[in-house]
Amino acid sequence: MTTAAELLLRFRDFLEGLAGAVPERFLAGIGDALVERELAARPLVCLRHLQRAGELAPPAAKPLLDILIHGGDQLHWGQTYTAADFGQKFVDNYGWLELLGTRGHFVHDEIAAGLLILGPQLLYPDHHHVAEEIYIPLTGGTEWRKSGGDFVVREAGEVIHHPSNVNHAMRTGDDPLLALYLWRGGPLAQRPVIGGGR
Repeated sequence: MTTAAELLLRFRDFLEGLAGAVPERFLAGIGDALVERELAARPLVCLRHLQRAGELAPPAAKPLLDILIHGGDQLHWGQTYTAADFGQKFVDNYGWLELLGTRGHFVHDEIAAGLLILGPQLLYPDHHHVAEEIYIPLTGGTEWRKSGGDFVVREAGEVIHHPSNVNHAMRTGDDPLLALYLWRGGPLAQRPVIGGGR
C-alpha cells in the first residue's frame, strides 16, 4: 500500500469519528474505490512543522499524523502562492496536500480533500473562492475569521464552514496549524481571490 493510500484510510477514519459533524454532501464519494494517480514526491520546507503538529493533535488524529510525520516527504505537496504574493516567510511556512480531487493523489471530480499547513506567527489574508469549504483543525490555538468579522480562536476538532465566495482568514500564534480541508461545488483547483468576496 502506498503512503497516499494509507493516509487516505486514516483521513476517512478521522472523518467518520466526527459522528455527523461534517455534512454528508462533503463526504459523498470519499468512501468509494478511488483511482490513485502517480504523483512525484514534492516535499516542502513547511513539513518541518509536522512534528510539532503531531505533539499538539488530539488522540483521534494521531494515526493520521504518524503517516505524515514518517512519510510526508513521499507525497506531492503544493503551493498556490509565491514570495511575490505574500513574501518568502509565508512561502517557507505554507503548503497543502491534495489527497483527492482534480489534481490530488486520488482522482475525484466533485470533491477536493486534503491538508493545509501554516507555520507559527503567520497570517493567511482574507480570501475567497467559489467552492464551499470545510476546515477541521488538527491543532488548536489558531485564530480564524469570516466575512470581515473578528478573529476567533478555534480548537482542534472544530468544524469550520465557509460558504461559497465568503471571505475568510487564518492567523497562527506560537504553534503551527495543521488542518483537514474539504471543498465542493465550483472549480476545485481555483486559485483563491485575495480580498473582495462577502
